[in-house]
Amino acid sequence: MTTADMWFDPRCPWAWNASRWLLEVERVRNVRVRFHVMSLSVLNEGREGLEEWYREWLKPGMGPVRVAVAAEQKFGTEVLRDLYTALGTRIHHDRAPIDRALYVAALTEVGLPVELADAADSTDHDDALLASHQAGLEPVGEDLGTPTIHVTDDTGRRTAFFGPVVAPIPRGEEAGRLWDGVLLVSGIDGFFELKRARTRPPIER
Repeated sequence: MTTADMWFDPRCPWAWNASRWLLEVERVRNVRVRFHVMSLSVLNEGREGLEEWYREWLKPGMGPVRVAVAAEQKFGTEVLRDLYTALGTRIHHDRAPIDRALYVAALTEVGLPVELADAADSTDHDDALLASHQAGLEPVGEDLGTPTIHVTDDTGRRTAFFGPVVAPIPRGEEAGRLWDGVLLVSGIDGFFELKRARTRPPIER
């Protein structure tokens, strides 16, 4: 079986689309997805030239990633799959405010202790967050972000890349064909980029 390890920030809409795509890929290809946490707030800390709207967007960003990492530290990486879904559904579809009520609702849905919401305002797990963040980005480049995916096939061969950045979310066999294509191009030594202008928002209403 091929393993796809994806690094996400719960607030990133493009990562959300990629994660839902990967879950579709599990249905049509022999792939197992594992989720890990990175942080756009950490990535952009101290960066110059950021647009003002993006600086404002980043301000509450540490809360969700801290809660996710705290849950992972206490209960293991597997809890991130359902917790990410619970957080992401509220953030990207319900447009819930980024606050304690969001964390408590998501934790309650997946059967995790609501006390983990306290991590949003604590630095106790920041070292673990930074380690996870760096593990995700090191093979692809620190100037990139999320979605970042590392693939290990059944022979042990590994590749890592940023993306795909896609909307709407591919479903069924379309998701499988995109997976096949992404593996094909990312497996070519020296292939770095394929890009075109975005013509739609990540989450359409």
